[in-house]
Amino acid sequence: MFSVIFPGQGSQIVGMGKDFFEKYNLVKELFKEADETLGISLSKIIMEGPKEELDLTINTQPAIFLISYSIFQVVKKEFNIDLNQAKYFAGHSLGEYSALSSANYLNFSDTIKLLRIRGDAMQNAVPKREGGMLAVLGSTVEIIEDILKENQNNFLVQIANDNSQGQIVLSGKNTDLVKLIEVLKSKNIKNIKLPVSAPFHCQLMNKATDVMKKEIEKANFQDSKNILISNVTADEISNKEELKKLLIDQIENRVRWRESVINMINKGIKQFIEIGPGKVLSGLVKRIDKNVKINTINNESDIKDLKI
Repeated sequence: MFSVIFPGQGSQIVGMGKDFFEKYNLVKELFKEADETLGISLSKIIMEGPKEELDLTINTQPAIFLISYSIFQVVKKEFNIDLNQAKYFAGHSLGEYSALSSANYLNFSDTIKLLRIRGDAMQNAVPKREGGMLAVLGSTVEIIEDILKENQNNFLVQIANDNSQGQIVLSGKNTDLVKLIEVLKSKNIKNIKLPVSAPFHCQLMNKATDVMKKEIEKANFQDSKNILISNVTADEISNKEELKKLLIDQIENRVRWRESVINMINKGIKQFIEIGPGKVLSGLVKRIDKNVKINTINNESDIKDLKI
């Protein structure tokens, strides 16, 4: 049994998906549809940059989705590998949208429109340079939760991503993150300030939640037989109404990636197929369980080597 997983923000590079774009008409058509749907030349930003423009959240989110979805379609339609046989579909943060669209809960153009709005809303939820994110290495969720609880009157910081054993990402105002860093230093807990422009997956995103609630509720979600694993609950969803609610909740809640992977493995998953730019999720899965099989699909030879 296998799961298909899709990466989130941070996996983007200029020129990603170029091989697929140049070789396959279906990818050219998807790029064209993306540009027409959004009214911008997203394809030019992806293929030519500049990097600073691709790295803007408003562009990054639809761009990563476009590449992930394109590769998924190539695997399915050009190589006749039925990825919809997957027991589960899952994605990290924006990757959850790649998962739900590939799993036939929402069509391509509606998904890319939602992600452009989501990227804009998340980028602008907090004034520039007011919020940030911090990666904590070599600790546990329980230890970090205790630190946050002990210091709740001193600063407000939340766990944004529980990625794998020993890799946790926190979000908050930069003034609060500075105070947290001092506490972590005193306990010899390693941390790295991340080069992001906003504090994702925490209460500071409440303005983005308001925007996305309206957009998600009016979007045309379909029923599907495919089962998703939710970032918010780390558990199964196959009901479109529940999915919509959890997508809204996802903006301010932690991404429970470690728990999601453990849950899938406990339910019989022996193979993970990461589809999209980079290899971030493959690395996280490997840290969670060294015994599962992992395929990363970034180019044509990866597809030729794929066995399910």
